[in-house]
Amino acid sequence: MEAARDAEFLPHDGPLREDVRRLGALVGQMLAEQGGQAFFEQVEHVRTAAIQRRRSGEAVEALAKPLTGLDAAGAEALARAFATYFQAVNTAERVHRIRRRRDYQREGSSPQPESLAAVLARLKREGVGRDELVALLGRLDVEPVFTAHPTEAVRRSLLEKEQEIVRALVDEFDPTRTPQELRDDDARILMALSAGWQTAEASPVRPSVQDEFDHVGFYIARPIYRVLPALYEALQQALGETYGEGIVPPRLLRFATWVGGDMDGNPNVGAETIAASLSAQRSLVLERYGEDLGELARLLSQTEDRVDLDEKLVRRLEDYRERLPDTAAHIRPRHADMPYRCFLAFVSARIDATRHEQDDAYASADEFIDDIALVEKSLAAHCGEHAGAYAVRRLLWRARTFGFHLARLDVRQDARVHDEALAALLGEDDWAQRDTARRVATLRPYASGERSFVAGEDNEAATMLRDVFATLADSRKRYGSEATGLYIISMAETAADVLAVLALARRGGLLENGRVPLDVAPLFETIDDLKGGPETLQALLDDPVYRDHLKARGDRQWVMLGYSDSGKDGGTVASRWSLQRAQVEMLEVAHGAGIRLGFFHGRGGSASRGGSRITPALMASPRGSVGGVLRVTEQGEVIHRKYGIRALAVRNLEQTLGAVLRASLRPRIEEKREPQWKETMARLSDRSRVAYRAFVDTEGFVEYFRGATPIDVIERMTLGSRPARRRSMKGVEDLRAIPWVFAWTQCRAVLTGWYGLGSALDEVSKECGEQALVDMAHDWPFFSTMLDDVEMILAKADLAIAEAFSQLAGERHTTFFPMIRDEFERTVRWVLKLKGADELLADDPRLATSIRLRNPYVDPMSLLQVDLLRRWRATGGQDDGLLKALVACVNGVSQGLQNTG
Repeated sequence: MEAARDAEFLPHDGPLREDVRRLGALVGQMLAEQGGQAFFEQVEHVRTAAIQRRRSGEAVEALAKPLTGLDAAGAEALARAFATYFQAVNTAERVHRIRRRRDYQREGSSPQPESLAAVLARLKREGVGRDELVALLGRLDVEPVFTAHPTEAVRRSLLEKEQEIVRALVDEFDPTRTPQELRDDDARILMALSAGWQTAEASPVRPSVQDEFDHVGFYIARPIYRVLPALYEALQQALGETYGEGIVPPRLLRFATWVGGDMDGNPNVGAETIAASLSAQRSLVLERYGEDLGELARLLSQTEDRVDLDEKLVRRLEDYRERLPDTAAHIRPRHADMPYRCFLAFVSARIDATRHEQDDAYASADEFIDDIALVEKSLAAHCGEHAGAYAVRRLLWRARTFGFHLARLDVRQDARVHDEALAALLGEDDWAQRDTARRVATLRPYASGERSFVAGEDNEAATMLRDVFATLADSRKRYGSEATGLYIISMAETAADVLAVLALARRGGLLENGRVPLDVAPLFETIDDLKGGPETLQALLDDPVYRDHLKARGDRQWVMLGYSDSGKDGGTVASRWSLQRAQVEMLEVAHGAGIRLGFFHGRGGSASRGGSRITPALMASPRGSVGGVLRVTEQGEVIHRKYGIRALAVRNLEQTLGAVLRASLRPRIEEKREPQWKETMARLSDRSRVAYRAFVDTEGFVEYFRGATPIDVIERMTLGSRPARRRSMKGVEDLRAIPWVFAWTQCRAVLTGWYGLGSALDEVSKECGEQALVDMAHDWPFFSTMLDDVEMILAKADLAIAEAFSQLAGERHTTFFPMIRDEFERTVRWVLKLKGADELLADDPRLATSIRLRNPYVDPMSLLQVDLLRRWRATGGQDDGLLKALVACVNGVSQGLQNTG
């Protein structure tokens, strides 16, 4: 058995193999202690059978047999056991990534691929000079946007236990640890595993918006806050080594969130949650500053008789003693000769006053930054570089990044809600049905402020929006302009949708110097909206009222691109190509109008929702579409995977900055064959969309989908504060993209990431020739990146298990599953042919190994879920015990497959 396990690893992954083996043994010990020896033996029997099934290729029935008919409590325990096993695998792999990073840094012979040192060295080889680099750094702006889509939202208490396991494993990187210390490490891990087993993975209560904020806030205010200075330190070191000393990077990174501001389809979000989220974020970051200031005060114990001080710092300290006599009185006499400690006591007092909105509060984060910069300057000038300046500089990086707001709060609302409000305010019940030209002409005077809406004509939507804009106005006064981000319009189709926001914002009092201080971003989500996006943008930029507004916003227009709904609407191939073409065409419109265009990428975790490795994704993007700016959503399990562990958070942010640098300074070289490839890609897009729509538009599809996937379980789960559906479920259009992808992932078909590609390649190869497609796959980053993502999804799919789910749909199985199976086989055949490979992931052995490690734990939970679904549905969905076991299966599979939603 040990030799068989070893075969799952790459030859040079010995430490990973040992960590997996060790954690597996500790999980087994914990299961035997918590569930009894018989339970542990049951788990081992099933796991062994799952491994055997994978290696022999035998039918799923043999593995399904011991998983059939289990009582609800036993089924739930079994699902949780397998989930615990591959949580251990996940943790071991994350720790191995930390180990590999340290190995690169220790060896020093060559920088780690995609590190900032590697990227800068490459850029220099490609001819990027110091001046060109410095110019880009001055306008670089990377902004991850954390959204509340928790398809794998891990409880904070469980996050903390996982981090304890990571610390114990990382501690063992030290070869000097004693046998007793190693035994203590095992005890720490076993304690975390046991306490985690005794903790429910999720609350039975649907999370509130505040719960979602707490979840997202944990990542931003804990691991990200802590590691941010390390990112800048790595950058500064790499800049010095590559381009020489003296380049001090400005702020390159900031963060935003939708939690508390995403009203689209969520009746729980509105003016109150906007105000609450902004207030909570402010308190959270000020609390962190208070902790840092306390640590600095203890560190900076220099006394007046040993050091000189910057004169400006001396004057400000004297000023604070006069302005803040109560604080001065509380400084201990024995600390009176420690000027830095005394100064930081006053800074801490002002931070505390800011947090509680009292007198002596800082008027802005800039004032706080100026105080800290004074300390840093004084230390640097008076032999304090190694006596505290380093630690002060770390706080400066944090303050410049997070300000007093932690993360900018975006606001989003559906265009139809705006129309509903305008229908009442204008007294035109058919407002939404009127032609675009008439709506634009009607809205112009309201958007410019020439006219005002008559009071007393509110409906529910109008009242809600008035309160939202009034809250945004108040928030800008209380928290500053950096606290709020974009206003995003879902389902935007015309220039009237954007003018509507300006008109409604004026009505709510969101005005500064007679103008609406708001960046309005239309969100183009469906395939048709993306195709119409350039025309909509042109109409908007041609409008004199809007251009006047845009001038006051620095002549920058933001556009959000919807990866999720476009994929649900037309399939992954049509979605990807529509997104690529929309960016090219909108860039041309913006250039012609003389404005800067920023793209906000609404990506999800799965490849069918835009998820992809950052470097190939940006290098495959249209030339000029990055330009030093990246704004992208971070959702669900992606947040945990990228930012849950400090060392990996640094690595992820480093890769992101490096990718933006490369795509901005040296985008991919223009290929003379690209015009022909684009024509071919347009054909592939059209044909794949036809094949995809033929599948989802087949009569009875909705009923099949609801039978062959656990969507009914997902709708009952307490995943987020939003409903899973927009309206009554009449077609795929009425289901949110996240549950749509999540459901197909759970049943292991994952067809949202590949369906339609095989048919399209079949047809287009006859028209353009197979060699043309091979050339595209080899030489065109856009097409090769898409194929890599499809290949990964195909490798994670399991059609035998998907068929077991499909049979739950009854007679519709015979109609739909053959379509799925045939398209899957076509797509696999074409991917292998275009890549010149005999098996999937032949050129990515690490990912192939990762999937093989998880399959023996994912497969049993999937088959257990099939049996539980059948039995639960037979009760009319009334058996809460079976539902609880099903939820355990869903949570476990999502953690095992990782990029689910």
